[in-house]
Amino acid sequence: MEKSKTVSLVLSSGGARGLAHVGVIEELENRGYHIAEIAGCSAGALVGGMHAAGKLGQFKDWICHLDRLDVFSLMDFTFSSRGFIKGEKVYNALKNVVPDCQIEDLEIPFSCNAVNAITGKEIIFRKGSLYEAIRASGSIPSVFVPALVGKNSLIDGGVLNPIPISLLRNRKDHLLLVVDVNGLDSEFVEPPKKDPSGNSYLKIPQWLKDYKAKMGQYFPEEKIVAKEPSYSSFNLLKRSFDLLQDRFCELVLQQYPVDVLVKLSRKQAGTLEFHRAAELIEIGRQKAILALDEWENANLRTE
Repeated sequence: MEKSKTVSLVLSSGGARGLAHVGVIEELENRGYHIAEIAGCSAGALVGGMHAAGKLGQFKDWICHLDRLDVFSLMDFTFSSRGFIKGEKVYNALKNVVPDCQIEDLEIPFSCNAVNAITGKEIIFRKGSLYEAIRASGSIPSVFVPALVGKNSLIDGGVLNPIPISLLRNRKDHLLLVVDVNGLDSEFVEPPKKDPSGNSYLKIPQWLKDYKAKMGQYFPEEKIVAKEPSYSSFNLLKRSFDLLQDRFCELVLQQYPVDVLVKLSRKQAGTLEFHRAAELIEIGRQKAILALDEWENANLRTE
């Protein structure tokens, strides 16, 4: 297959926003691209691993049927000082849908990363249990309890390498496509409507709209003066981690000649908003369409 249709795919960290990776992969396949290898970090490791195992369809069907209550029920909270979610319950549930397997047996070459919490060294997974690797790669500091692999406590690979292009082995022979879901506010797009007609499921009766408009003449709404956000200690820690990760992403992207870059705003969804799976997948697809159209049109002009 020609190089322009053979892809080395890199999927960034980003919590629930990483579900957009599913939409990107589906758009690539719809256009006839062949994904030759995948490198993922955190949420990118989860989605990339599911696709490399040939089980992305089953994963998508499962995650898209989880509502807010389902997601909450899969969070095994703990009072540990190392994190407030154990992270075992959700993976055990997912194993019932997609059984564990060995990375070296996957249909597509796959790798992901984590970080040794004690030594600070990046740990790269290219073999062994897929779920062990995914669990380690997605151990967000202060949120998930670190993963214990052997005698090592491992945390989220995004701490050191949120866009793991360096894990690829054959990128020079392929089209390099990177999905970064930790982009700037300017990358934000309005979420798609909830039904095909473009209406929200929550419909306001016309009489209520008319009543509100009439009463507004007598009781105008007070203008709310915007205040600077105040941060709790936890949110301040999270904000600091986000800023560091954003800077890491910029530096990584400057080091490599990326052919196609798909970017989502960090504002698109919260870290644990997995109940918005269908919405995020569709946003990923739309972003991929824009990025691929631009790249394909540019290549047509140079031919």
